[in-house]
This record gives sequence, C-alpha cells and structure tokens, in this order.
Amino acid sequence: MTTAHITVDHLTMAYGDFVIQRDLSFTIGRGEVFIVMGGSGCGKSTLLKHLIGLHRPAKGQVYYDKQNFWRADAEQRIKVMRRIGVLYQSGALFSSLTLAENIALPLGEFTGLNKAEIADMVSYKLALVGLAGFEDYYPAEISGGMQKRAGLARAMALDPEILFFDEPSAGLDPVSARLLDDLILSLCDTLGTTIVVVTHELASIFAIGTNSVFLDPESKTMLATGNPKKLLAESDDPRIIQFLTRGEGRGDKQKGVL
Repeated sequence: MTTAHITVDHLTMAYGDFVIQRDLSFTIGRGEVFIVMGGSGCGKSTLLKHLIGLHRPAKGQVYYDKQNFWRADAEQRIKVMRRIGVLYQSGALFSSLTLAENIALPLGEFTGLNKAEIADMVSYKLALVGLAGFEDYYPAEISGGMQKRAGLARAMALDPEILFFDEPSAGLDPVSARLLDDLILSLCDTLGTTIVVVTHELASIFAIGTNSVFLDPESKTMLATGNPKKLLAESDDPRIIQFLTRGEGRGDKQKGVL
C-alpha cells in the first residue's frame, strides 16, 4: 500500500468571504504522479499555492507525512518547504542569468558546496533533463520546451522529495509536451520523487497520472479522487465524463486510454 506523503484534510480555500473550493480531502502517496484537474476557474493553481505555503487555508489542514504544515511554526514550515521544488507555468528563469547561473542560485544560497562542487551539480542537473552542454546559454537563446526543462533542473537543484508543476505543458507544442511528460515519468521512476501536476491537458493526465483529484467550479468542491483512467471507466458523474472526454462521451475515448 502506498504511504501517504501529503494529506489534505477538509481544506477550504477562500479569498476573504469568496470561497474557491470547500471541504477538500485527499491523499497524495509517496512516489505518485498526482494530477490536480478540473475546468478553468476551479482553483487548481490556488490549491497548489496552499500546498507549497503561499496561501493559508480558510479551514482545514495540510500534512506532510504526519506533520501539520499550517500549525507548525515558521522554522518548521521552512524545513518542509526545503523538501519541495516548484516548476511554475512560465519556467520563471532569470533572463539575465545563464542556465548554469539560474540553477546555481539555490545551491549557493542553501548549501555549503564550493564553486567547483556547485558547477558539477549544475552540470548533473542539466544532464538529467537532457540539457547537457547548455550551461552557458541564456533563456532567450533556447526553445520554450528547453526553458521548461531548465526550470525543472533548477526546481530539482536541492534534491527535493516532492516536485510541483503548474501547467507544465502550457505554451508547448505536442511533441515538446510529450517529451516533458516522459521526463516527469523518468524522474518519478528513477529518483522516486513524488510529483504533483496541475493541468487540464488530457494527453498528460492519462499519460502520467497515477492518482488525481477533480475540482468542480460550480459546486466548489471535489467530485472525485483516484486514477484518471479508472475515473473515466467507472464514474457516473456527467461532469467528470465530459471533462475527461472533452464532451465526446466514453467509448472511443476510453479505448484510447485503457
């Protein structure tokens, strides 16, 4: 049985009196690729912010292993946050720095490595994402897909236990998106990293997701949690079926993913 890495317990997200989602409860297992999915405006990226410490819940709790993240003191929360890496939708690379300098930033700030050791680590992380030899390139000199991979190398700089991705395929062509999906699966398999992906891209959801939560913007709560393929095969909720088939219904769509 999969060990719980993150547990969300009756979480309500709100901005003031405006509720985004209420009563969310689900578990992210260690080593899973967990998908946060749902239609536009359902609160996917907002949920990610609650999980990584950028927004405090209106109600409910988030646990990392058995530690209550939002009831911990600031020092304990920082220790938890050091265990995670985040790849933002834009890649969030510093345009004035080379790829090597971007990745070296967290290593210089949070480790005791010397310059030679940092340079070796930077080269290793770039090689992991298929960018060996691109240390001296600036973000503007490489493609969008390569920028995403460089952003991933920086997110991995401190060897996080958990990686969060916010719409990783946004702005990528289908081939680059598939290559990124393959890279995510490789990281999960080879490093045992727990991966949480916010996305609405069906190809990615079915290709990489081993577990998921489905957020509904109308009812403002979750409708289901589980393997996306299993949800497509077994759900009776028309909202889930419509999302997972893009309105085409089951049948040919289901055959294509099972």
